[in-house]
Amino acid sequence: MIVNNSLDEVKKREKALSIIKDMVETGGRSKLFDLTGLSGGFIASESEISLLETYVGPAIFEEDLQNVGRQHMGGEKILPLNRTSSGILATILTLVKKDSNVVHYLAKLPAHPSIPRSCNLVGANYFETDVFEEFSIPENTSLVVVTGSTMDHQVIDEDEFKKVIDMAHEKNIPVMVDDASGARLRTVVFNQPKACDLGADIAITSTDKLMPGPRGGLMAGREDLIDAIKVKVNQFGLEAQPPAVLAMLNGIKNFDETNLINSFSRKDELFELLNERFDNFKTTPTGVMISPQGLADEIEVEHNLSDDDLAFVFSFILLKNHGIITIPAVSMPGASATIRFDLSTNDAFSLDLNELYKKIESSFNRLQEVAINEDECRKIVF
Repeated sequence: MIVNNSLDEVKKREKALSIIKDMVETGGRSKLFDLTGLSGGFIASESEISLLETYVGPAIFEEDLQNVGRQHMGGEKILPLNRTSSGILATILTLVKKDSNVVHYLAKLPAHPSIPRSCNLVGANYFETDVFEEFSIPENTSLVVVTGSTMDHQVIDEDEFKKVIDMAHEKNIPVMVDDASGARLRTVVFNQPKACDLGADIAITSTDKLMPGPRGGLMAGREDLIDAIKVKVNQFGLEAQPPAVLAMLNGIKNFDETNLINSFSRKDELFELLNERFDNFKTTPTGVMISPQGLADEIEVEHNLSDDDLAFVFSFILLKNHGIITIPAVSMPGASATIRFDLSTNDAFSLDLNELYKKIESSFNRLQEVAINEDECRKIVF
């Protein structure tokens, strides 16, 4: 094993960021291609930046964010946070009692790790399933969670979405929707309603996923619940700071649905190219992906690496050799090791798909060369 624990994942991410820094300093930003779908951005004018003081910033920008955020997310009130995970933690700290139950339905396991980790912090019993027939809400349940779109962009069925919400409300239990990418993916590509419009009490999205905003979280929902959660947010320093609030505001204003729609059509062209050489790539709504197990099935040499380790090594070869940033190289601990090539990003539109295919094939060939040497693979990652 190369990556054995959360500390290894942190060290792995630090190495990836140092590679990115060196590439920018030596070749410029144009040498990098961020295909994570999490590229985000920070859009701000000089006059706006001059207002980013501790108290002036919130006074100027948070009211505007309320209006823009409600248009984007629905709900009665908006709460900006420093991370989506922060909003999930604050919600569970607010609504979930010790020894009570939290039940979670999603299109495909596993859930984002922040949800079970937050439940563990408060001493709650946590259950998750991706089989609708197995989903139930036991007695003494404090919160029902739904994931709109998983870490690997598996989107929930709308009818099942509605049924879970109805089941919870029949028992007067609030529903929180983890809509990190789903707030845009579900609504734009799959034409589903906003989570709050479907009846969710709380919904939260990541403002850097599939939109030009900062790494942060934006929560929407019932005003009484938002107010209660906001107390916890402020108590534990989970709120978004003025620069992030401004960037969220402008990120939403500059969100262009056509980027997602265009990527929806380009993904098929890339998939056809890859399908001539590989057997285990799959399409996502905005690109293509290969799971760690799928990558392992493509390898034709004997090796001792785990499936996840193969994905980490592959992602570092893509980065070092071709400047392609994928999630496994830069991800936080616990994130999926599935490698996605997201075509909704600005960098993707500047890439010729035939050239991208050649870069992927070249990186895979290099992976096969080094997979037999665990020490060499460890050097690549660390």
